[in-house]
Amino acid sequence: MNSSPLTAPASWYSDPSRWPRERAGVFAKAWQFVTHESALPEPRSWRAETLAGYPVLLVRGEDGEVRGFHNVCRHRAGPLVRAEQGVCDGALVCPYHGWRYALDGRLRAARDFGAAADFDPREYGLFPLNIASWRGLWFASVAENPAPLAALLAPLEQRLAGADWSNLRIAARRTHTLACNWKTYVENYLEGYHVPLLHPTLDAEVHSDQYTVTVEGRTALHYAPPRDPMGVYDGLWAWVWPNIGVNVYRRGLMIERMSPLGADRTQLDYLYLMPEGEAVPAETLAMANQVTAEDKWIVERVQENLNSGIYEHGRLSPKHEGAIAAFQTWLREA
Repeated sequence: MNSSPLTAPASWYSDPSRWPRERAGVFAKAWQFVTHESALPEPRSWRAETLAGYPVLLVRGEDGEVRGFHNVCRHRAGPLVRAEQGVCDGALVCPYHGWRYALDGRLRAARDFGAAADFDPREYGLFPLNIASWRGLWFASVAENPAPLAALLAPLEQRLAGADWSNLRIAARRTHTLACNWKTYVENYLEGYHVPLLHPTLDAEVHSDQYTVTVEGRTALHYAPPRDPMGVYDGLWAWVWPNIGVNVYRRGLMIERMSPLGADRTQLDYLYLMPEGEAVPAETLAMANQVTAEDKWIVERVQENLNSGIYEHGRLSPKHEGAIAAFQTWLREA
């Protein structure tokens, strides 16, 4: 008989002093999803994102190489770009004071700076980021020496069994904001125990009585057999430490980033990828919207109760909530 571990204490989700420690201990050391390669289709194209409070910028150079930088000017911390995505004229120019950077990060010109004997422009290039690509998906890490991305994603790669994603392109983006701690939402994602009660349309799509979650490395692989081979879902979901969901549909997929906005708010960024960027089927968007609304309702109610001071610990189901137990172990280690 398997054990039934205690849940993490309520303070993990309600104490705002934990957030700076998690940002440094979890997100500053992890790989985080940025975008798909189709957001950077040509030289000089760029994409900006904020990852757990870290402003990042990916840009494709004239040589075709993608490079990552903190979206922070070395002068007085202005942003390098004004929008989320675009194409530059061959340089990154801070809109605050006009410092100009080459696409490899070198400072090319400090506009009208004046003579200064102790200022060497070679020492003021952009702060670089480690970046890596997997199946057309670009990830970034602010850590100096992150573990190989391929090792983190190896369990999912094995489960995909050679599935071809080469023709996928960005088809749609959606964003949802939740009034809850990021861990409250992640733990909801990590189990299918609630599906028959909270997600009637999803329950009608899959055999939720056969829902399984397998932990391999720091990946949780979900599987629920689809009832209809022509339905919305393929039956495979995956969660990758610390905050990425991969939702595979019958046609295309959706990458879900669970972005903390501090101690008490979470942003869900959905990136839909379809063959050649074709329109996302209306039934897929409708299903995703409904499931998200149902999850939003429950995680916000759970967060209110975690904040209430009534609840301290619960118990985790050994049958359904093993991935949550693993997640809480990794958090303790971090």
